[in-house]
Amino acid sequence: MLSKAERLNKKIVIEKMFEHGASQSFVIFPFRIVYMPVESGETSILISVSKRYFKQAVKRNRVKRQIREAYRLNKKDLLDTLQQHNSGMVIAFMYLSNELIASEIISEKVRKALLCISKELS
Repeated sequence: MLSKAERLNKKIVIEKMFEHGASQSFVIFPFRIVYMPVESGETSILISVSKRYFKQAVKRNRVKRQIREAYRLNKKDLLDTLQQHNSGMVIAFMYLSNELIASEIISEKVRKALLCISKELS
């Protein structure tokens, strides 16, 4: 389970994150990852699964749980890199697929995404 500090819930930061030019993004299917460095020194994430693709909340919540668990297991390398640079990061994972995917695949894709973000910082 993610701590409260690891969840992105500040509306101002979310709006700034999705402004044109304020953040960077890339796609590693089934995710679109949007990230933005912040000065506060804390790293937090936002997970979005569209109601358009999954009408039932049970399926949306399942995908969110899979993403949270994958992030929890793979965040150490990113946090170490951010600590070296003495900065923080806000990250949004937006699920693009309309199919449920196995947890192992989601974990692998989240790991790749976090490594890409770490390389951008280096």
